[in-house]
Amino acid sequence: MKLYRRMNEVDWANWRPAERATLLFVMQDGKMLMIHKKRGLGAGKLNGPGGRLDPGEEPLQAAIRECQEELLITPMGIKEAGELMFQFTNGHAIHGYVFTATGYEGTPTETDEAIPIWISPDEIPYQKMWSDDRVWMPLMLAGTPFTASFLFDDDQMLGCDMNVGGGEEEKSLKSKVQWPKIEI
Repeated sequence: MKLYRRMNEVDWANWRPAERATLLFVMQDGKMLMIHKKRGLGAGKLNGPGGRLDPGEEPLQAAIRECQEELLITPMGIKEAGELMFQFTNGHAIHGYVFTATGYEGTPTETDEAIPIWISPDEIPYQKMWSDDRVWMPLMLAGTPFTASFLFDDDQMLGCDMNVGGGEEEKSLKSKVQWPKIEI
């Protein structure tokens, strides 16, 4: 397993993730449904409901299943928002699919995995989230498609490359900065 320290060391054209996962954010009445993650990767952080794909499962199926398992809701009006590629310095890699939904069936309920929290988009507590969220979440909220690649050392984002929009309008944003650790 190759270890990485810089974004330019990752061969993104031939990159193969160890896992595929999803995130889904329900947007309703001017607020966004998030979770306080109780266990697993990202425990203690705020995020959207989501998780790893089961064998043979498509990203949309996994996003719906994870909402059902973590919050006991079924999202409705689902739309693809973007893709996230995470390379960790220890060699682990995750390909993430981000979705939004305009509604849901059921009642958001605390489970052993998550506590539901409604948040206003202008009051997002980024300091309680993964550091990459502040890079792509404003695009998701604006309805702008994106694809982003990140290099992480544990919880610390070391760099990112991002493509915004689609087709001829696609713009590439490159960031090779040292990102500070965010204390929760």
